[in-house]
Amino acid sequence: MKVNETKTIFSLMSHKKNILDNGFTMIEDVFSEAELDSIIEIMNRTDSSKPTFRKTNDLFAIRQLLKEVPEVIRFVFTQRLNSIIKELFGEDYFVVKSIYFDKPENSNWFVSYHQDLTISVDQKMEIDGFGPWTVKQNQFAVQPPLDILKRNFTIRIHLDDTDENNGALRVIPKSHLKSIYRPEAIDWSKETETICNVAKGGIMIMRPLLLHASSRTGNHKKRRVIHIEFSNQELPEPLGWSELFKCY
Repeated sequence: MKVNETKTIFSLMSHKKNILDNGFTMIEDVFSEAELDSIIEIMNRTDSSKPTFRKTNDLFAIRQLLKEVPEVIRFVFTQRLNSIIKELFGEDYFVVKSIYFDKPENSNWFVSYHQDLTISVDQKMEIDGFGPWTVKQNQFAVQPPLDILKRNFTIRIHLDDTDENNGALRVIPKSHLKSIYRPEAIDWSKETETICNVAKGGIMIMRPLLLHASSRTGNHKKRRVIHIEFSNQELPEPLGWSELFKCY
């Protein structure tokens, strides 16, 4: 085995441990400048008038990104990203949700501490263990059994340098181990906060039960992120995922 290969495997093992122990990890230089330029160029010329797009002074977002902008797929699922996913999680995971976030330079948009407790599905129906339900822009979301959330993971691809001044995620390490953990129950005498600064081209990987938040923009710099959720579980029929892609 070559020295560089050994270093890569060792590094990914440490990231795997971070995800297991703390609920998140960050990996630098996953995407090249050329790959990022291609993604940004595609996003800049995308028609923003569709109902799955949300555009305000504080945020531009595209739900079901991989469905709405399929030409971006080959630049997102590069050989490097695919190798990281396979090494950390195996080969049986698939995409179940994808969103593009563009937080402008003067955005006042912020998100308080929360867990990602819902999944996006194709219809609303009464199934034991699934609920409550919400509907936004004809998108059905439901809180599933905890076992599904515990096994899912999210990758956030950073198209810009991101720190505490333009909305980097703030997280509470190990909070994913406490099942449902309400923000009002956070005991700050015991918990600590980590700010997840990620440079352009890097990624953050996190578990959905990790408590996380983001602040307003204070440095007049953009924050563009591609958010992709993965699962390796089929839903009880006839319920299905609203998005389902095997891209790697």
